Amino acid sequence: MTAFGKLIRTTAFRLTLVYLLLFALFAVSLLGYFAWNTRRLINEQIIANVGSEIGELSDMFARRGLRGLVFTIENRALRPGANLYLVTTPNGQAVAGNVGSLAPGVMATTGWSETSYRRLDEQERADHHALVNVTELTSGFRLLVGRDLEERRRVFGIVAKAAQWSALIVVVLGLGGGIFVARRVLRRIDAMTGTTQRIMAGDLSGRLPVGRSGDELDRLAENLNAMLERIEALMVGLKEVSDNIAHDLKTPLTRLRNRAEEALAKSGSESEYRAALERTIEESDGLIRTFNALLMIARAESGQARDNMADFDAADIARGIHELYEPLAEDNDLTLEVRAAPAWLHGNRELVSQALANLVENAIKYGQPAPALQPSNGDSAGSQASGNDARKILIESRRDGDQVLLSVIDRGPGIPEADRGHAVERFVRLEASRTQPGSGLGLSLASAVATLHGGALKLSDAAPGLRATLALPAAAGAVVQKLPSAVPLNHQESF
Repeated sequence: MTAFGKLIRTTAFRLTLVYLLLFALFAVSLLGYFAWNTRRLINEQIIANVGSEIGELSDMFARRGLRGLVFTIENRALRPGANLYLVTTPNGQAVAGNVGSLAPGVMATTGWSETSYRRLDEQERADHHALVNVTELTSGFRLLVGRDLEERRRVFGIVAKAAQWSALIVVVLGLGGGIFVARRVLRRIDAMTGTTQRIMAGDLSGRLPVGRSGDELDRLAENLNAMLERIEALMVGLKEVSDNIAHDLKTPLTRLRNRAEEALAKSGSESEYRAALERTIEESDGLIRTFNALLMIARAESGQARDNMADFDAADIARGIHELYEPLAEDNDLTLEVRAAPAWLHGNRELVSQALANLVENAIKYGQPAPALQPSNGDSAGSQASGNDARKILIESRRDGDQVLLSVIDRGPGIPEADRGHAVERFVRLEASRTQPGSGLGLSLASAVATLHGGALKLSDAAPGLRATLALPAAAGAVVQKLPSAVPLNHQESF
């Protein structure tokens, strides 16, 4: 397709033609109204002038008779730009006036009419038109007074010429403006098309050009660029997830296979086979938990869980998680505390519970106090109390403005600020030795659940330790309660 063909096929050019047609119709309607109104005004002026003069001449005829009327008409007919005058006898013979000929039947009918005529001083028949009024006088005489319509014709000529030039200017400027706008839009669309072709070819870093005008194309480009950034992030995340799955699942699968081979090669008794099968089942359960976590993250990120949302109290979830994980915390020589105030939110109860459970599990795994906080044998009673306080984990639910905060606070080494954004990615484990069990999906699932509910997972410093908070929108219509802030973990009183 040629460049001109592409140009005339653009929406901008077609819209310009539509606007051009509408503007032309508007201009023609305006000029037509002006011409009609001008014609009406000229006719009203002629009617008023001629009517006034007919009244004067009729009065003259009544007072001075035919002789006085003829004398007056002959004097008036000699004036420059005089009206048309004609007096006829009852049998139609002209007595006085400056009209040489009229269209047939004009003098036979009284009242107003438009007619062609010729003046007495014109040798050849001329195509003149006039608006005349015929009045019947006493004794059968008839008086015609009229006005030439040349002035009206000239005004019409001026209006017609103005309409022609206006139409020409509108068409030229409209087509020129349409071509300019269409070319400008086409250049931007071509630039966007080139970028999309590079993106389809695999270059996900390409972005649509954004101008400085802030028009609808710029807003569209900005939204598309935001979408492309999201897609690029998802693709990069998908690649990282694929790499992490290959790395993190290859080890347990290899270990599973090696144990099965070892059992076949070395086990000779039923108890040894049973022990090998138990280890195999345990390893398989870990793999199943990993895939379940991946499926739950995918379910949260895709928004499928929005179908099962309802209003519930976050305090019930906090107390339930505390009851479930308190024995596990005690096994790890930790104390699990809960502070739950009524805080209603709208969401998926199962996913929010799983997200909070993941935060508690992380706190139990990595929330052991730093060595500096471990009490020595020579510590005083106050130091011993501080050491006991350092081994506590707090689960907290509270309302803060229009948000519900579900927090888990520990006194462990925490997460450096530079690593907090990286910590919520899938299969990311900041523990380099990877001695602790887990797949690195806990924080990723919690972040996905928070995003699903329109909230966020916030990681902050507990000074020392880590505060992991699910900040979720409160349920609509819930009562806002003013609650005290959480007591810091380094406070001397227990939770």
